[in-house]
Amino acid sequence: MSFKILNEEGFARRGVLTTKTSSINTPVFMPVGTYGAVKGVTPDQLKDIGFEVILGNAFHLEQRPGSKLINEFNGLHKFMNWNGSILTDSGGFQVWSLGDLRKVFDDRVEFKSPLDGKKIVMYPSDSIQIQLNLDADIIMVFDDCTDYPSTLSEAKKSMELTHRWALESKKYFDQHSKQHLLFGIVQGSEYPELRLKSLEYLTSLNFDGIAIGGLSVGEPREKKTKILKTLAPQLPTHIPHYVMGVGTPEELVEGVRYGIDMFDCVIPTRNGRNGYIYTEKGILKIRNSEHKNSNKPLDENCDCYTCRNFTRGYIHHLDRCNEMLASTLMTICNLSHFHKLMKNIRDSLEENKFEEFVEYFYDMRSLKKPKL
Repeated sequence: MSFKILNEEGFARRGVLTTKTSSINTPVFMPVGTYGAVKGVTPDQLKDIGFEVILGNAFHLEQRPGSKLINEFNGLHKFMNWNGSILTDSGGFQVWSLGDLRKVFDDRVEFKSPLDGKKIVMYPSDSIQIQLNLDADIIMVFDDCTDYPSTLSEAKKSMELTHRWALESKKYFDQHSKQHLLFGIVQGSEYPELRLKSLEYLTSLNFDGIAIGGLSVGEPREKKTKILKTLAPQLPTHIPHYVMGVGTPEELVEGVRYGIDMFDCVIPTRNGRNGYIYTEKGILKIRNSEHKNSNKPLDENCDCYTCRNFTRGYIHHLDRCNEMLASTLMTICNLSHFHKLMKNIRDSLEENKFEEFVEYFYDMRSLKKPKL
């Protein structure tokens, strides 16, 4: 593994992350393929757009079909026919989302399967082994996702649990892997002092990358920004930085301004399936009747497969008829928008014009550029 920084502008970095499978140009957005598929599109379509890495979910893939079965297919890459890199989430967020179906102990979690109600016990080492079975390129430690809102005492307790699990995850990983990458996860809810303490501890464990978790559990955007602003000067410069579960185009741009290299989110695919199209000027709602007779592409400044070949009127018709093709075409357009946004960010960083691009980005949306 290597992470090479090619250029910097403020906290923003243009880099290349090399995994056992491929090289990844950063900053990068990773489409979410929870069950080993990005909803509505094929691996070839993802490659045609230009994606180099996608995300899978260890929790859901262990539930079905099972990581051991996937390992029999020589790992998730072969199973889904994807030759780019794969990052897998450890399942901490999914366990947190089970609410009353889970019990959290110092060394493990116990929960009922959302599929059949069967009791499942998971230790940090179990999560790592599941991800090794999947043969992901980038593996996440098992963490305790903190409730929002939480008191300072509750957030501290959750953070300390994440630290214990991070250490156990690292010990198991070091004994069983030589070619994968392991990222630690910073927790601490909305409290800057906890976030800094968490970052300091995880940095001491020498992970291959640092992720920032707990920024997609319901907190307002200004609190997300405050945490990124707090952490940016202290993030270790020699490894990649990843914000989990974020976000909107605006959040991607702001994340890069605070030194974030990697992002993932279901927004472009989920919103695409529901008729929300991302364009340079903002969101277009294809289900509005005004598009029924339109010969325009979804985005007049987009050269994706959808916009080169189909009109708003046609896609409006498909969506009204609940045709599956509508979801695919809208998903392709949204993913292309997110990929193009990140490429434009990378290009601007190479030319030392990133802040100029940020100005352009907000001007196109008739929004005011936030201060750093």
